[in-house]
Amino acid sequence: MSDITNTPNEGELVVVTVTTVKQNGCYVKLDEFEGVEGFIFIGEIASGWVKNIRVFVREGQRLICKVMRTRKDGSSLELSLKSVSEERRRERLQEWKNEQRAHQLLKVLGEKVGWDEEEIKSSGEELADAFGGLYTAFEEAAMNEGALTDAGFEGDWLKEFIEMAIENIIPAFVEIRGILTLSINDINGVEVIQNALLAAESLSSTEEEIEVSCHYNGAPEYRIELKAPDFKTAESIWENATKATLDHVIAAGGEATALRE
Repeated sequence: MSDITNTPNEGELVVVTVTTVKQNGCYVKLDEFEGVEGFIFIGEIASGWVKNIRVFVREGQRLICKVMRTRKDGSSLELSLKSVSEERRRERLQEWKNEQRAHQLLKVLGEKVGWDEEEIKSSGEELADAFGGLYTAFEEAAMNEGALTDAGFEGDWLKEFIEMAIENIIPAFVEIRGILTLSINDINGVEVIQNALLAAESLSSTEEEIEVSCHYNGAPEYRIELKAPDFKTAESIWENATKATLDHVIAAGGEATALRE
């Protein structure tokens, strides 16, 4: 977004709704920027020759476009539809839908805790600034109950926010981190620890979207990080990964502990 006006920057992907279709292109309104309009020239509708523009766009249709040029006053933009790949279109549309959902959740929260419209709006802006987006704030709260407190937020509403996040937001992944303290007084000690860490990492699965990685912090400490698609899977993988590592070292005559962060 431009720092000067409430408009997107050139090259940014924006969510728009078609308002009027003409022979040489179509007019749109930007859903995230109040009062800002755009125009998609027919040459930017699709690759190749467009015989009938209405085959590609229609009034009321929601599109994802790339900002090509902006007027000095920021009131109107030249946009491109053909410059957005299908993958980026899906990603940006999902991002927009997530933000819309987050604003609805915040409105419900505000009604529960007695906020007026201005308090709901200002709280949403503060959360979005702190986390890079309101939906991200809900995601972080769902994955880590202390996320909002760590970001400097306080008040009785935090409990309601966290509960709502856990109930309504499914994070892209759940992350667990911890410290492994591994030591062994043996000529093959380094190899034993390496194999112990590999035992944990072997639980990674691309198909099941599970990732386990171990990192050297400085002997005898090693950092273990894991990502999983949900809390239940993450907890199970944490138990199995740490058990596999600790059992391997202890069986070889060493000492091993795991502490979750």
